[in-house]
Amino acid sequence: MVKGSCHCGAVKTTYNGEPKALVRCNCSICSRLGVLWGHGTDAVISITATKNATISYVWGDKDIAFHSCKTCGCTTHWRSTRDESPNRMALNMLLVPAQDRAHLPVRDFDGADSWAFLN
Repeated sequence: MVKGSCHCGAVKTTYNGEPKALVRCNCSICSRLGVLWGHGTDAVISITATKNATISYVWGDKDIAFHSCKTCGCTTHWRSTRDESPNRMALNMLLVPAQDRAHLPVRDFDGADSWAFLN
């Protein structure tokens, strides 16, 4: 189990188990946010926060909503907005202790162009 939180602690995250790999995406939003994603579903990922603790941002194809803490601004996770995959989501694994993610491989994803993994 991997636990993390935003800077102020208002949003807490749990990944039950751990992702097989972390994903660094170079799309326009992920590169600006500086995130490292751990993908899963709500079967393995849980978010604990008070009601309205996050703000969401949806853009482009509107396939996913990025969630950030309203208090400290940390981007904590994203969740699918698509009807066919409503449980798909990812945690920002940079918000978990470094020792809990250091052993996980990092895959680079070309979200800016080819939509393919680069390694």
